[in-house]
Amino acid sequence: MPIDLKFKSIGIRSAPRNTVSAMLHSWDWKIDIRLPREATVAIPVAAPPCKLPLVLHLMRALIIGNGGREHALVWKLHQEEPGIELLAAPGNPGIAELAECVPIRPTDIAAMERLARERAVDVTIVGPEAPLAAGIVDRFQAAGLPIFGPTRAAAEIETSKAFAKQLMLEDGIPTARAEMHTDTAAAKAAARRFGAPVVIKASGLAAGKGVIVCATLDDAERTIDDMLEGNRFGAAGAEVLVEEFMEGEELSVFAITDGTSFVTLPGLQDHKRLLDHDAGPNTGGMGAYVPVTLGDRQHSHIVDEVIERTLRGLARRGRPFTGLLYAGLMMDRTGPRVVEFNCRFGDPETQALMPVLGAVRLLDLMLAVARGEPLPRVEARADGVCVATVLAAANYPETPRAGDEIELPPREAGIHVFHAGTVIAEDGRLITNGGRVLAVSAVAGSIVEAQRRSVAYAQRVRFAGKQMRTDIGWREIAREEQRGNAGTTGD
Repeated sequence: MPIDLKFKSIGIRSAPRNTVSAMLHSWDWKIDIRLPREATVAIPVAAPPCKLPLVLHLMRALIIGNGGREHALVWKLHQEEPGIELLAAPGNPGIAELAECVPIRPTDIAAMERLARERAVDVTIVGPEAPLAAGIVDRFQAAGLPIFGPTRAAAEIETSKAFAKQLMLEDGIPTARAEMHTDTAAAKAAARRFGAPVVIKASGLAAGKGVIVCATLDDAERTIDDMLEGNRFGAAGAEVLVEEFMEGEELSVFAITDGTSFVTLPGLQDHKRLLDHDAGPNTGGMGAYVPVTLGDRQHSHIVDEVIERTLRGLARRGRPFTGLLYAGLMMDRTGPRVVEFNCRFGDPETQALMPVLGAVRLLDLMLAVARGEPLPRVEARADGVCVATVLAAANYPETPRAGDEIELPPREAGIHVFHAGTVIAEDGRLITNGGRVLAVSAVAGSIVEAQRRSVAYAQRVRFAGKQMRTDIGWREIAREEQRGNAGTTGD
């Protein structure tokens, strides 16, 4: 006789798509079934009815990190798979609305491994670069735990600018001319050879602050002194790159890869300067938008000469790269040239991309990479336009102030607020706790409307000392106006 079972909101047992898996056990048989999230299932059983112990295993994903990038990833996974169980370590107040936050430092790899084992995590997704540099992927892979991200050796494409530059120069990947130096006098001599403006980079990880564009040679010499003599960035600045200054527009290209094949995501543009009109100091990023029409004609060139060559070069050096490869490009008169590589999703680009990423399921791609399975043959697109405006704390980027109370406006359709530097105070207030505090991502049908909505909502967010730009996406708006003018002239 059939046994009718009603399942409601069962999660996934290591299965992508909108399916769930239930394992039904009795004394002498076992059935593995998949069914829609809410369905009635008739299971024919020859034996008389009996009490069945039911073992249900919810798919669990662990996201490592506590910034706006991680909040956006958590939000996207929840949108794709509402029944997924999400853990975040350590997370933040925004992430806590969607996931269970566990207070573990991102670089405490032993604790992360214990958490993944104890909670039977199906996939771990690494947000920031620090745990990748510390070898978390190597440890998880050795333990047989699926994880999305590159090994420590492959992550050096970001964590060692000297290694990345050498690879590019040796493998013919278009980039700026540069020299690597540990000696102060030699570095200053290189700066004089390049001439001003010139770029001085700390070779190691410097929390997004290790790239200094020097307008004069005096500025360059002071920066070199700060890094090599003044220990400004510690070990990260023990070796510096003196690099040719490139002029043009920046383009961020993400590729999810299994080391050989890859899926490129829609291109984005970050805005590094603190103030409108690209004024003020460099930051970790004050906003981003998607899509960017700038690189449309050069897409195949970027894929062939940057992404494919880089993956081949890493594999040839015994450092196959899996995870998310981020190419930061400068689009100048000679074509695309690499400014830098990152070994993880960009911030704040991720906050702009996740609300409009279409035609692919991010979870499926990351699961395939983490499990060592082939990537599906898909092509991603942006379903709409998104502008993300970052709200920064007082005194950012030098000495950001913490502890200012945050007041958020009521939620609006098409507006997503991603938390970065926030924390809940002991008295329950939401307060600032980092340089970049929030990102306000607005989705619309045009770049003009997306910018308007993002800025309007961001201006209504209140905390003392708030800093924000009001012109994210201005270059795309200018291109749109030029196309419109050209069309009018043609008429």
